[in-house]
Amino acid sequence: MTEGIRLGVIFGGRSGEHEVSLMSARSVIEALDPETYDVIEIGITKEGAWFSGQDVLTSFEKGQMQGLLPVLMLAEPGSPGIYQREPDGRIEMLASLDVVFPVLHGTYGEDGTLQGLLELADVAYVGAGVLASSVAMDKGLFKHLMRAHDIPVVDWIILNASELESGLELALERAEMLGEYPFFTKPANLGSSVGISRCNNRSDLIEGLQEAAQYDRRIIIEKGLDAREIEVSVLGNELPQASIAGEIVPGDAFYSYKAKYLDDSSELIIPAPIDDDLMEQARSLAVKAYKAIDGAGMARVDFLLDRHSDMLYMNEINTIPGFTKISMYPKLWQASGLIYSELLTRLIELARDRFVQKQALVRTFGGAG
Repeated sequence: MTEGIRLGVIFGGRSGEHEVSLMSARSVIEALDPETYDVIEIGITKEGAWFSGQDVLTSFEKGQMQGLLPVLMLAEPGSPGIYQREPDGRIEMLASLDVVFPVLHGTYGEDGTLQGLLELADVAYVGAGVLASSVAMDKGLFKHLMRAHDIPVVDWIILNASELESGLELALERAEMLGEYPFFTKPANLGSSVGISRCNNRSDLIEGLQEAAQYDRRIIIEKGLDAREIEVSVLGNELPQASIAGEIVPGDAFYSYKAKYLDDSSELIIPAPIDDDLMEQARSLAVKAYKAIDGAGMARVDFLLDRHSDMLYMNEINTIPGFTKISMYPKLWQASGLIYSELLTRLIELARDRFVQKQALVRTFGGAG
């Protein structure tokens, strides 16, 4: 039997979505074919320390890091892999890597920072590149880009956390210029509904702003809609494809962190109960938005469907969507004919294809001589 593809699965991370990442990684690792992939588990603590070794994910789930090996990845090409830090300061390669599968949600994993390291290390990796990752993560910049491509988004403003300290009243007045309540307050650079609040009055707005400011220095305030939540999964590089659309009926006031991961009160309806024209519009807009950010590999594209006008508004793109057993991204592809294990295989193939394409680029120019 030939040696399998050496696949580094990275999880955890310095994010409010650390625990979500562990749940996603558990589903991914258990679904990978051990005959095809030699999986190297790589965990990043909430403090940013990297570890590898045996049963890393289980250790992270239990919060017991004893016995794990401190490791690092070098930000230089040549020998991509995980290096062990010796007590005397030397480093030695622990495991070489053919492909990296980042299963990290939120900051320092989904926002382009880790992707930058992987680019410098010159290793193939699953998912979007630096630009797409960072633009999709920043909800304010993302909305500007969508409007530039004539993709509808709800009205919004951006506040810096420092504005809350120096002029709360002015910040509240700016927010209320969006119109009538409700509003939604969100950290500009986070996902999985962490730090998001629905604000029905000024008192709620103050609490929502303070909550969001705990997670990011930039806060987005959006005009609330009476809307349904429609989602589409996208897969591919230059020629992306869209799954059928699904609908989420939240078990909470909105699709909160609790509703996503901690209980089963939310309902995932696949396919979404919408007419054929809306279905095709959602799929078309999902691909258009994916191309606009230069997406690669995968993304889950989330829409708000106004109950009164039937108008679709782009909400966000998640470049590393949840991969738990109850997550919408793999469920939509399964309903579209691509089962979980085959989806993972396709994502790894896309990563390697993109890497080969980049390796063929000319990186030096000798001039006229």
